[in-house]
Amino acid sequence: MADGTEAALTASSTPPTTKPVGFDSDRYLGEQTAAILKRVERFGNKLYLEFGGKLLFDYHAARVLPGFDPNVKMRLLQQLADQAELILCIHAGDIERKKLRADFGITYDVDALKLIDDVRDWGIEVLAVVITRYDEQPAARLFKNKLERRGVRVYTHRATKGYPVDVDLIVSDQGYGANERIETTRPLVVVTGPGPGSGKLATCLSQLYHDHKAGVHAGYAKFETFPIWNLPLQHPVNVAYEAATADLGDVNLIDPYHLETYGAPAINYNRDVEAFPLLRRILERITGQRAVYQSPTDMGVNRAGFAISDDAVCREAARQEVIRRYFRYACEYAMGFSDRETIERVKLLMEALGVGLLSRRVVQPARDAVVEAQEHGKGNQSIYCGAAIELQDGTIVTGKNSPLMHATSSLILNAIKTLACIPDEIHLLSPHILQSIGSLKNDILNTRSMSLDLDEALIALSVSAATNPTAQAAMGKLNDLAGCDVHLSHIPSPGDEAGLKRLGVHLTSEPNFSSKNLFQA
Repeated sequence: MADGTEAALTASSTPPTTKPVGFDSDRYLGEQTAAILKRVERFGNKLYLEFGGKLLFDYHAARVLPGFDPNVKMRLLQQLADQAELILCIHAGDIERKKLRADFGITYDVDALKLIDDVRDWGIEVLAVVITRYDEQPAARLFKNKLERRGVRVYTHRATKGYPVDVDLIVSDQGYGANERIETTRPLVVVTGPGPGSGKLATCLSQLYHDHKAGVHAGYAKFETFPIWNLPLQHPVNVAYEAATADLGDVNLIDPYHLETYGAPAINYNRDVEAFPLLRRILERITGQRAVYQSPTDMGVNRAGFAISDDAVCREAARQEVIRRYFRYACEYAMGFSDRETIERVKLLMEALGVGLLSRRVVQPARDAVVEAQEHGKGNQSIYCGAAIELQDGTIVTGKNSPLMHATSSLILNAIKTLACIPDEIHLLSPHILQSIGSLKNDILNTRSMSLDLDEALIALSVSAATNPTAQAAMGKLNDLAGCDVHLSHIPSPGDEAGLKRLGVHLTSEPNFSSKNLFQA
């Protein structure tokens, strides 16, 4: 068949033309901006706001709250640009361990550099970078040098003496006072980081200590999207947050302090609830006053729950996210990055929501594509692979691997042909071009396989589009794949994964390897 596979369409009833929306980003932006400004005023126009979650590209939120703008936090900061400053924290241990941000496949230190570039693109400068729990780690020291030589202000904070048991030592010149004060000039100071455990809270409290000592009566608040405090504990959106943090062991619960004080339930998670008594004592010691917050939920300024426009849509999207997390952790376990307990936690969450792996519509078609590949392969492949995508209108398209092309490459070419209404027998890539690229890989570059991964196939498509109007028409449909669900029968190669991420699809894969080779380039 053309491009190595055949497009398979669903036999379901008339599908929706576009995926439904369940969240109003514009309403959220308005409510969230107002809530933050109100909190700034509450503390005499000086607030340190800890930004939890992702500042940019919050794809988890976009998946569980369809309609959520992944960059809405940056839009918020743009609106507050004349009142806000940004501090970026990163844990020295994460730099040393080369901790990975899985959604981008890059380490936390690289993500910090990317974040600085990204916020600059939005017209916002990072005031300073703080390397927390710094102890002259070699990799952290190199990271510090790299930033300083590019003109970025860097501060290093040691582990806080006395933490977490000795409040007198913590709130002293030997504790928070041992950290150099970061000079800030604007009412709102946003403190963020590339991931959990970056030291954001400690940086906020250190700044509060120095400010109050200098007579500046600043305050602290927390902005974190999940869990959503005014949704029920077992709401799928909150369950999806538990699945997303299953590797950390986070558990959602009803905030006992909030329930006792106000007689109303509010949802928080175990780490915030467990840390609250100590945090309240520290805040009281720093300010010399009774704490203004009666519960960990009080500290938050999250308005996401008020912008849900269709609860049913968000519930179903969240159920799908829990399934995605199961596949992700299963693949990480196969690669040695995760443990079996994490997978079992997510499995229990799936059972609680009443969903299984086949509740994700693209799973079975991808598995069927493997069987089809085996039936038609005639021994040409050592391992047969399949892939499936659900287009925005509900159509399912499949792909399988061949000697010339990865299953992912076949899938994407078939998908854009379907969107462009191009007959299956018409080639987007000439067999001569494929053979020429294969010869380059095998005969000159000495690679093990001539089969094109997705990155290579997309480059070949762009070259072909220069002289082939059909290829050009198909290439124009690539942007329509953003947000589509994709499932692979195997763990993607680096080139396939990178291409799928750039296309913006929602990817899952089975914990199977596509090659018997231990090393994949």
